[in-house]
Amino acid sequence: MARPVVGVIANAHLVEKRFSMQAVGEKSLRAIADVAGALPLMFAGAPDITDVGALLDAVDGVMLTGARANVHPTRFRAEPHPRHEPYDEARDAVSLGLIEACVARAIPIFGICRGFQEMNVAFGGSLHHEIRELPGRLNHRAPRLENGELHPDPEVIFADRHDVKLVAGGLFAKILGQDTIRVNSLHGQGILDPGERVVIEGVAEDGTIEAIRIADAPGFALGVQWHAEYDPQRNPINAALFRAFGEALAAHKRAA
Repeated sequence: MARPVVGVIANAHLVEKRFSMQAVGEKSLRAIADVAGALPLMFAGAPDITDVGALLDAVDGVMLTGARANVHPTRFRAEPHPRHEPYDEARDAVSLGLIEACVARAIPIFGICRGFQEMNVAFGGSLHHEIRELPGRLNHRAPRLENGELHPDPEVIFADRHDVKLVAGGLFAKILGQDTIRVNSLHGQGILDPGERVVIEGVAEDGTIEAIRIADAPGFALGVQWHAEYDPQRNPINAALFRAFGEALAAHKRAA
C-alpha cells in the first residue's frame, strides 16, 4: 500500500535580497518521512498559487510548520509594529482557512510553533507578541551568545529547556503516556486568549500554553508550541507525537 501523503506548508523567503522562494526546513520533511511513515509534499504558502480544495483532495493530512515570520496582528485584532516583524501575510491567507477546512473534512492536521499559533487564530483566538514580556514568564526565545548572536550549536538551540504539564486523562497524556514532559523552546509569540474551539492540554511551568487540540474535531487536530520536528527520530516525546500523526494519516488514507 502506498504511503499517506502529507502537505507541508512552505514559508516565503527572499534569497540574496532579490529572489523570492518558498521553502520548508528539511527537519520537518524528515520527521514526516522517518517517523510518521508518510510522503511529505511541500505546497506554497501563497493564496494565488495554492488551491486549498484541490490540495486537500490530494493529501491525507497537513502539517503546519514553524517559521521565522509571525502571524500578522490584524488577524487577531491587534496592531502591527516593526519590532514584531517579519510577517508573512500570504501564508496567513492560506493557513487560516486551510485549518478550518481540514477540521471540517476530518483531515489530520498537526501544527508546530507558528502552526500551533495559527490554529488558535483560525478559531478566533489571539496571540501575545512577546511572551517573555509578560510578568513571570520565561524567555522562550532561542538561546543567544553574550553578543546577541544566535548560538551556533543546534544542540544547544534545540535542547529541552522547560517542563510542560499535561492535562491528566487528556489526549496528549494518552499519546505520551505521562502527565509531565520536557521540551525545547524557540518562539516569541504565544497564545494569549484561546480560540473558541481550542482546548488547552499542556502548559509550561510559567503558564505559557504549549499543547492544544481542537474540540469536537472529527480527525487528528493537534498543535504544539515547541519544535517537535527537530528530533523525533531520537526523542521519545516527539516520536510519539509523529507516530500518532502517522497513524491518523494511515487511517484517513484507508477510509478515503
